[in-house]
Amino acid sequence: MTRAIGLFGGTFDPIHNAHLRMAEAFRDECGLAEVRLIPAGQPYHRAQQPHATPAQRLAMVELAIAGRPGLVADDREVRRPRPAYTVETLEEVRAELGPEAPLWLLIGGDSLATLDSWRRWRELFELAHVAVALRPGFDPAALPAAVRHEWQTRQVPDFPNRTPSGTIRPLALPPVALSATDIRARLARGDDVSELIPPPVLGYLRAHRLYQTSPERL
Repeated sequence: MTRAIGLFGGTFDPIHNAHLRMAEAFRDECGLAEVRLIPAGQPYHRAQQPHATPAQRLAMVELAIAGRPGLVADDREVRRPRPAYTVETLEEVRAELGPEAPLWLLIGGDSLATLDSWRRWRELFELAHVAVALRPGFDPAALPAAVRHEWQTRQVPDFPNRTPSGTIRPLALPPVALSATDIRARLARGDDVSELIPPPVLGYLRAHRLYQTSPERL
């Protein structure tokens, strides 16, 4: 049977424990042999650029996933000298895997709500299945009409990896009130974040004095 691969992109500024729980739930619920965490090099959809450099965010991802089965870091968007579009990343991975391998893309419910603003968004389903990490209170009726149509018509009763692309499934995740924005704010105040970030990542933050407002903090 062809190995099923999942892609989990994000800014990871910094990567934290909720990201890791999400990646592992994605791996387990979708029956994936591998989840590739892909730090965004130059996120085109963000008004404010990441605080850490692409190389630093990639290094933190590598530290965070060390020893976690099935999780690997993918540096393709960090290496790209221009903003990376998801459809282009999927095209690259699809070309590497071949046309028959099951390929999954993980997005959040907030991304689903704006999916019709993504470049060539309908082509995402030609390239991959889409798993959506939903927060409590998700209302499909609030989705844009075109996205709502895809959400309603592409879900199937079960999700075996017998096809390479084309379906959508909700991902059952325990709600976690944790965000990189909050972690950066805590680090700037000098708060203890040792329970929110993997120890190797926290060590990296301290060594590189990331997300601090004054040199004596952290």
